[in-house]
Amino acid sequence: MSRDMSYEGVMARKNEIMKKAIGIDYSIFESGHIRFDYEEMMRETGYTLDEMQKIQGDTGVGNTPLLELKNLTKLARMVSPAGKGARIFVKDEAANPSGSFKARRAANAVYHAKKLGYKGVIAATSGNYGAAVASQAAIHGLKCIIVQECYDSKGLGQPEIIEKARKCEAYGAEVVQLTVGPELFYTFLKLLEETGYFNASLYSPFGIAGVETLGYEIAMQFRERVGRDPDVVVCTNAGGGNLTGTARGLLKAGADHVKVVGASVDLTGLHMASDEQFNKKSFTTGHTGFGIPFATWPDRSDVPRSAARPLRYMDRYVIVTQGQVFYMTETLAQIEGLERGPAGNTSLAAAFSIAQELDEDKIIVVQETEYTGAGKHVQPQLSFARDNGIELKFGNPEEEVPGKNIILPEHPRLIKAKDIDLNKLKRSYIHHCIETYSKNEISSADLEFLVQDTKSSVEFVREVLSEKGVKVVE
Repeated sequence: MSRDMSYEGVMARKNEIMKKAIGIDYSIFESGHIRFDYEEMMRETGYTLDEMQKIQGDTGVGNTPLLELKNLTKLARMVSPAGKGARIFVKDEAANPSGSFKARRAANAVYHAKKLGYKGVIAATSGNYGAAVASQAAIHGLKCIIVQECYDSKGLGQPEIIEKARKCEAYGAEVVQLTVGPELFYTFLKLLEETGYFNASLYSPFGIAGVETLGYEIAMQFRERVGRDPDVVVCTNAGGGNLTGTARGLLKAGADHVKVVGASVDLTGLHMASDEQFNKKSFTTGHTGFGIPFATWPDRSDVPRSAARPLRYMDRYVIVTQGQVFYMTETLAQIEGLERGPAGNTSLAAAFSIAQELDEDKIIVVQETEYTGAGKHVQPQLSFARDNGIELKFGNPEEEVPGKNIILPEHPRLIKAKDIDLNKLKRSYIHHCIETYSKNEISSADLEFLVQDTKSSVEFVREVLSEKGVKVVE
C-alpha cells in the first residue's frame, strides 16, 4: 500500500521518520512527564571529548587561532570611563574548512552517519551549517542534500542565503531551495523518508557535543597564553546550540566561573515565517527571531528533544541592532585587518559594548568568526535592504526599527548592547512546559529538571508554577 505523502500524512509520521533518520530512540530518555534525562541523552553520542577532538582534527576542524584585537580594545577604552575597557579577543573559527564553527557540529554528525552505514546526510538550514555538512560529506564520501528556505513568493532571495547555497554546491551538495513557510519541515521529512539518509540535525546530541571542543579550546588556549581563563565569553545566539556547546566545553575544562553571554540581532516585530517580512531583515541567523523562540521552547526543533538548551547555561542575554553589527563588521576589517562575516560580528558588537563595563584587566572573548563571501559583505546586504524599502542612514542606533530602517552609528560610543530580561524568558519556558504537557501537578523530579533547564532556583520555579496553579507532588 502506498504511503500518504500529503502534508498531514507525512507530519503524522514525523517521529517514526526521525527515529530512523538519526538512530536515536528519544523515548528511552523520557519519564512520561516534563522531565527527560538530558545528560544521558548527551552521552548518547558515545564519544569522549578526546575522541571528538580527534574526529574533528582528522578533517582539519578545530584548534583555531585565538586573536587579541588590540586596536579594537584601544577604541573601546577611548569611549569608556577611566579604568574601564576589557581586553577583547576573538576565536577565529573562520579558519575551519567550511569557514565557521559549525564545522565542529558537522564533523561529528557526518562521522557518526558514516559509522552507522548511512549513504548520505540531509540538513535543513539556510546558514553556515549547510556548508559545513556539505564539506564534511565531501571529505567522507557521502551524498549530501541541503534543504534551504531561500525565497519569498516573488522569487527574491537574500544575498547571504544565496551565497551559502553557492558554497554548499561548491562542495558537491544538492541544494533544495524553497519559499518561506511550513513546506520546509515537510520537504525535509519527505526527503529523509525517501532517501533513507541521516538527519544531520543542528539540534542532535552529536551536533551540540561537537561544539564542546570549542569551549574547551578557549579555556586551554587562554591558560597557555595569559595564565588564566577569560572573564566573559560572548556567543552569538540563534537556535542555542552555539552557546550550549561552548558553555558545556568551558565546564568540561573546569572554567565554571566564566560568564557566558548570549547576543542576538534585534529583529523585534518581524515574523520569520512571514512572506512579506522575510526579506525585510538583513540577518538570516543570530537574531531574536530564532534566539527568543528557541530559548523559551527549544523542543520546537527537528528532533523530539533538542540538545541545544541555552537557558541552562546563559548568564546574560543582550541584543544589538543591525546597523551596529554592520558598523562593527567594517571596523573589524579596517582597524584589525580581519574581514569576517556577519554572525560572529553580532557577538563582537555586543563584546565591544560589554568591554566598556569591565575593568581594563578583565578579558572578554568573542567565541567565533565566520567566513565572508560575495553575498555576505556589508554592501550587497545593504543594497538588498534598500531595494526592499529599508531606509539607510547614519545616526543613533536606538532609533532603529527592524523592517523600517537600518541606522549605522555615527560614532562608536553609540554601540550599546541592551539586556533582555532572562527571568521573563525563563518564565515563558516554564509556561510552555506546563501548556505542552497539560500538567496541573508535577513531580519533584520535574521541579528539579525545570530548575536545571532554567539555571534558576527552586524558589523561582515554584513561584512561576504557583502563578499557573500547578502543584508539586513530593
